[in-house]
Amino acid sequence: MSAPASTGTATEIEATLLSLFATPVALVDLPDAAALNTALRATILAREAATASSAHSNLGGWQSDWELERWGGPAARRVIEAAKALAARLTVDRAGKPVAIAWKVNAWANVNRAGHANEFHTHPGCYWSASYYVDDGGIAADPALGGGFEIQDPRGVAPAMYAPLLAFAVPGGRAVGASEVIRPHAGMLMLFPAWLSHGVRPYAGSATRISVALNLSL
Repeated sequence: MSAPASTGTATEIEATLLSLFATPVALVDLPDAAALNTALRATILAREAATASSAHSNLGGWQSDWELERWGGPAARRVIEAAKALAARLTVDRAGKPVAIAWKVNAWANVNRAGHANEFHTHPGCYWSASYYVDDGGIAADPALGGGFEIQDPRGVAPAMYAPLLAFAVPGGRAVGASEVIRPHAGMLMLFPAWLSHGVRPYAGSATRISVALNLSL
C-alpha cells in the first residue's frame, strides 16, 4: 500500500524546536548596588594605588591579586555571596535535583581606562565564573564607547565555515560560529560557565571602569 499523499507543505506544518546543549549566562541586578559600588570603588582604587598590577588576560589596565575576598571588605563579600547563591540556584545533579555545594572562591578586581581590554581566555579548574560591575565607564548609556563583554560560540567556528552568511532561525541563532556581546551596566552580576571563552573589547571612553571577577570551584 502506498503512503497517503501529503496535505501540506513543510512551511505549513508546525515544527517543534528543541533547545539542546544550551549554555546558561545569567544576568542579575543586585538591589543594594548603589551602596556596594560606593564602597567597592573606594576600596579598589585605594588598592590599585598601593599595589602593582598582576598580568593575566588584561591588555592594559590594573588587575589585583586573587585575594579580594580577604581585603575587599563587606561589599566584596556581599558580591561573592550573591554569586554563590546564584550558582546554587543554577546547579543541579544529573537527575535535576538541587545540590548543596560549599563553593571555593577566588576573586579579584579590575580597573580599565581608555584603550584597555581583555584578550579571550577561559578559567580552567572552575565550574562557574562571574563578573560584577562597579562602574561601567558610561558604556551602558553609550555603546560607541566599546568595552562590551564578548563570549565566543563554544561550538567553535565550524557552523560558520561553510556558509558564513547563514544563521539559524531560533533565539540566539544569528551568532552561530561567532560571538555574542553583552553590554554591562553598574550593579549587574553576570554568571557563566568557566569554560566559555570570553574577553572584553577595548574601551574608548575617558572614565574609569571597575569590575569584580571571581571563580567558583568545588
